Amino acid sequence: MTTEELRKSLLAEKKNGYTRINAEQREEMNAYCKRYMAFMDACKTEREATAWAIAEAEKYGFKPFTPGMAANPGDKIYYNNRDKAIALAVIGTESLAKGSNICAAHVDSPRLDLKPNPLYEDSEIAYFKTHYYGGIKKYQWPTVELALHGVVCLKDGSTVTITIGEQADEPILMISDLLIHLAGDQMQKTASQVIAGEQLNVILGTEPLEGEGSDLVKLHVLKLLNEKYGITESDFLSAELNLVPAGKCREVGLDRSLISAYGHDDRVCAYAELEALFTIPTPTKTAVCILADKEEIGSVGVSGMQSAYFEHFMGGLCDAQGVKLEDCFANSFCLSADVSNAFDPNFPEVSERRNNSQLNYGISICKYTGSRGKGGASDASAEVMRHIRNTFDNADVIWQIATLGKVDQGGGGTVAAYMANRNIPTVDAGVPVLSMHAPLEIVSKLDCYETLLACKAIYLA
Repeated sequence: MTTEELRKSLLAEKKNGYTRINAEQREEMNAYCKRYMAFMDACKTEREATAWAIAEAEKYGFKPFTPGMAANPGDKIYYNNRDKAIALAVIGTESLAKGSNICAAHVDSPRLDLKPNPLYEDSEIAYFKTHYYGGIKKYQWPTVELALHGVVCLKDGSTVTITIGEQADEPILMISDLLIHLAGDQMQKTASQVIAGEQLNVILGTEPLEGEGSDLVKLHVLKLLNEKYGITESDFLSAELNLVPAGKCREVGLDRSLISAYGHDDRVCAYAELEALFTIPTPTKTAVCILADKEEIGSVGVSGMQSAYFEHFMGGLCDAQGVKLEDCFANSFCLSADVSNAFDPNFPEVSERRNNSQLNYGISICKYTGSRGKGGASDASAEVMRHIRNTFDNADVIWQIATLGKVDQGGGGTVAAYMANRNIPTVDAGVPVLSMHAPLEIVSKLDCYETLLACKAIYLA
């Protein structure tokens, strides 16, 4: 063989995805990304994503899960976990004893949550106190246009949904920052100390009510909230109110090849899982989509991936077919669909180029996540990696290899470890992201589209 022939047959050649797609695929990609952007505009919290998923699923014929229901080939079933997480399944032609094909993602994202007693006034300015959720750079959140999303559960049993700051005629909320002219001391601090957590206080208003007494601005704000939503100060205790960046997704770049949005991590993979599930024919193995909550804080709680809600759902399906849940899990496969860090030429020092994902090279397969010495990783086996390679190659999915930066630099995790703990062979794969966990993140349209194709391939494997 010639050198060129050896090079072609032995070396792994990495190609930009745009050299591998045709005009028709490009058109499909752009149409898919428009649908994805509409989803992102409508879904900035896990509750909104779950509600959207249920509404869309029912359009495609999915029925709510009830214990004791049948699970026949072609049946479409979903399980709403407390309006904050969801599991969906399309029952396959094979028994669940032979396992299922699972795609798992999460729909929560880093943000600012209101404290249980958030409303106060200082120097005749009304504020909300916040507690940040997930891993954030605190200094990125001041001076960002923010919207308030969430629910308030009233004592009378009703629940009020609140969204303020997304419409053009609505006010936005903001956190102030120190002017550069007086920031001599601030500029000497480390990045983690430039803004303290207790300085992430959101401005609500400055106009006092007429009358005598203290806290007249606070009282004015509460009056406005009461008039519109019927809430009082004590109702904040039974509320879930989140501050997220206001505004819609935008295309990025003169070529419009990228998308900027809040919460790509991990709703970009969640949406791919959903659309793939909605549009596949009846699979051989049961296809399962999991959209979990609380990943950003360790997958804990009743809506996180460590909870038993997944066993409750899958156990019910297995009972309907007279199958042991343990047998189903042992013979299943899970794609933990979560984002990876895209190589950023502005910060090359944190990445190891040979093993870092890159924009426009397709969905990134991550054998292990974790921190430094693979701490917290599930570390997919060689057999699992062979399976995902073959599955993607057979479906002409464009894919690449990913790890989370240099070994000593840091790290992070996904839901993969908690799926693997259930004796389900699991591997991570997802969309490369720039500025991960910032108020606005960036992804490539091509990588988004290839992730859709990847999820379809997993469901139909």
